[in-house]
Amino acid sequence: MTHRLTRAFALLVLAFGLSSCSHLPASGWVTLIDGSSGMENWEVAGEGNWRAEDGSIQADRKTAKSGSVLVSKRTFKDFELYVELWASEDTNSGIYFRAPNPKQMSTSSGAYEVQIWDNNPDPAYSTGSLVNLASVKPIYKANGRWNTFEVYANGSHISVKMNGEVTVVASDSRSPKGHLGLQMNNGAIKVRKLLIREL
Repeated sequence: MTHRLTRAFALLVLAFGLSSCSHLPASGWVTLIDGSSGMENWEVAGEGNWRAEDGSIQADRKTAKSGSVLVSKRTFKDFELYVELWASEDTNSGIYFRAPNPKQMSTSSGAYEVQIWDNNPDPAYSTGSLVNLASVKPIYKANGRWNTFEVYANGSHISVKMNGEVTVVASDSRSPKGHLGLQMNNGAIKVRKLLIREL
């Protein structure tokens, strides 16, 4: 009887271990931010105070003179992107991708931007939207908590998920390849995970 209980317990522990690992990404993912590690993968554009602190890479307007963008050193074409991000209530931020010019990170220069701005005066382009490309109902809120953002970009097909829910799907081919960027325009932004898998 004791042997059976021991074996049953061992199987239970194994099953729990396997199920707890199911959220881990499949092979092929590259980690660009992991807690407070990863600053070496990025360059700061502008005068932001991007830093590794309290288990994340973060920036805010407390000591920064102006907004800025943390720009990836590498460029990416077709990919899946996974980001764990925290925003304050007054945050105006975004996740750029396929930015062709690392010195001019904006949608006007051809970059795509996943908006993180709960209080955008134009609610159609509030959190979860693709700026100037795909609008949302203003129901997605990032402030005061950790959120997950997932971007899928394959050719002209682009989709965004926030906390597991699809916010927008779009088709656009103006920029097939470019840099990633994390924007701090106002408020505070913290990123504790950023992984990418090229397709």
